Amino acid sequence: MVWRDTAPFRADHVGSLLRPAELLEAREKYSAGSIGAEELRDAEDRAVRDVVRLQEEAGLQSATDGEFRRTSWHMDFIYRLEGIDPTDEKLRVHFHNEQGDLDFEAAAPRVHDTVRLTETIFADAFEFLRDTVRTATPKLTIPSPSMVHYRGGDAAIDESVYPDRQRFWDDLTSAYAEQVRRLGELGCTYLQLDDTSLAYLNDPEQRAMLAEQGGVDVEHQHERYIRNINAALRNRPDGMRVTTHMCRGNYRSSWAAEGDYEFVAEALFSELDVDGFFLEYDDERSGGFAPLRFVPRGKQVVLGLVTTKHGKLEDKDTLKRRIEEAGEYVPLDQLCLSPQCGFSSTVDGNALTVDEQKAKLALIVETAQEVWG
Repeated sequence: MVWRDTAPFRADHVGSLLRPAELLEAREKYSAGSIGAEELRDAEDRAVRDVVRLQEEAGLQSATDGEFRRTSWHMDFIYRLEGIDPTDEKLRVHFHNEQGDLDFEAAAPRVHDTVRLTETIFADAFEFLRDTVRTATPKLTIPSPSMVHYRGGDAAIDESVYPDRQRFWDDLTSAYAEQVRRLGELGCTYLQLDDTSLAYLNDPEQRAMLAEQGGVDVEHQHERYIRNINAALRNRPDGMRVTTHMCRGNYRSSWAAEGDYEFVAEALFSELDVDGFFLEYDDERSGGFAPLRFVPRGKQVVLGLVTTKHGKLEDKDTLKRRIEEAGEYVPLDQLCLSPQCGFSSTVDGNALTVDEQKAKLALIVETAQEVWG
C-alpha cells in the first residue's frame, strides 16, 4: 500500500474550517459599516494564510481557504450565477442535535431569468489560495448543480423563463461547465462538488417532503441529479481531479437527515463521473458500509469517520477497525480517511475549538500514515 500522490489523498478533509475570532470580528465591523471592503479583505487574507499553514503543518496534502470568505458553503456561490437571486421569502431547514432542534434560515432563491455564468465565481479566492500554499494541493469547493434545484425545487423556477424544465438544466449545466473550464485555466487541479441532496434523498422523510412539493419523481430524482452533474463535468480540463462530498446536514453541530446510502448507491457509485466520494460515516445515522459494494475500480472512497460535530477525539484503533470493515466491500487501496464534514459549513461553526479541530486533522494524518503510509 502506498501514499497517494493524486487527489483525493489518503488523509484529506472536506473544506470548511473554523473562522478565527479576529475574522469574525472583522466581519461584524464590516456589517456595521465601521470598516470597509479593503480592510475586511486584509483580515480574510491574514486568516487564510494562517489556516493554510495549519493544514500544511498537520501533514495534509490538500489545503482549502477554509471557506473563510463565505457566509455559507453554498448560497454564496449560487447567488453569483446570473438569473438567480435571493427573495424576501425565507428558506428554512430543520436541524437536530443532542440538545434539541434548531432551524437554519436563509433567503429563498428564485430563478427569474436565463441562468448563465458571467464571472468566474470564487476566482480571486482560488488565486489567493493557489499562491499561498507551499506543499499542499489547493482545493476549491463549490456546491453541485443539484443544490441550485434541491433547495427550492421546480417551484423556484419562473415558469415564463423556463416552461421547459430541461432548458433550465441545460443552461445550468452549461454555466457550471464554463465555471469548471475557467477554474482549469486558473490552475485548479482539485475541485470538489458539495452535494447534500444525494445524501438527503436516502431519508424517507426527505423524499416525502419533496413529494409534497409536487412535480418531483422522488424515486428517480437522484438519477436526474447525477445526469446533470455529469453534464457539467463532461468537458472538464485534463488533469483536474473532481470529488463530491455528501452529508446529511452540518449546521452548528446539528444534522437534518438520516439513512444509509443504499437508496442512491448503485446509480451514485457506478454512474457519477467523479474521481472520489467523500462520505459521512461518523455515527449510526449513516448506516453501514454495505452500499460501498457498488463502487467500481478506479474510484476512491474517502471515509468520513472523524466527526466535526464535537471536539472529543476519536480512538485511533477504532478508526483502523472501521477502515478494515469498509475494506470488506471495496479494496483498501481505494479508501482514504477524512472528517465526516466541514468544521464550519456556515460562518457560525460547529461546537469545538480550533485546537480540537487541529487535533482531529492531525489524528487523520497519523492514522492514514499507519494504515497506508
